[in-house]
Amino acid sequence: MRCPYCRHADSRVVDSREADDGQLIRRRRSCTECGKRFTTVEEAVLAVVKRSGVTEPFSRTKIMSGVRKACQGRPVDEDSIALLAQRVEETVRARGAAEIPSHEVGLAILTPLRELDQVAYLRFASVYKAFDSLDEFEKEIAALREAPAVREPGTRHAVAPRSGARAPKLNG
Repeated sequence: MRCPYCRHADSRVVDSREADDGQLIRRRRSCTECGKRFTTVEEAVLAVVKRSGVTEPFSRTKIMSGVRKACQGRPVDEDSIALLAQRVEETVRARGAAEIPSHEVGLAILTPLRELDQVAYLRFASVYKAFDSLDEFEKEIAALREAPAVREPGTRHAVAPRSGARAPKLNG
């Protein structure tokens, strides 16, 4: 790490601390040449491998953008979208890999989106899974009807029923 003051290439670490729940490390450094102190921030970069083989850094903003499009016109607030993106990032990072295929990021989006809003889920799934026919839509809708997400009293988000639990039947 070069000193930002004198550009000398050598510095020593004086102090290290974790930040952002261990996602970042802040290091206080001292330049061995001029003696001035400066702070550096280190972050483990999670790379997403696209179908084409190109890698790019994981972007929570990109997740939010895609989910926001699926939620357009739906009663979903921006905070819920941000929480979903955070949940997706936590899920992906929990795998412990430095690189993750874009396909797995998409899979990590589907479950929390289904719990958040079934219509938005269907929109996202139709693009993500590249539905080619009405039959594929019908199969996905049938799967949603078999295990619908239900809102629990006192929560802002829908949750999938626990195993063995049946959701109440709605008219229709």
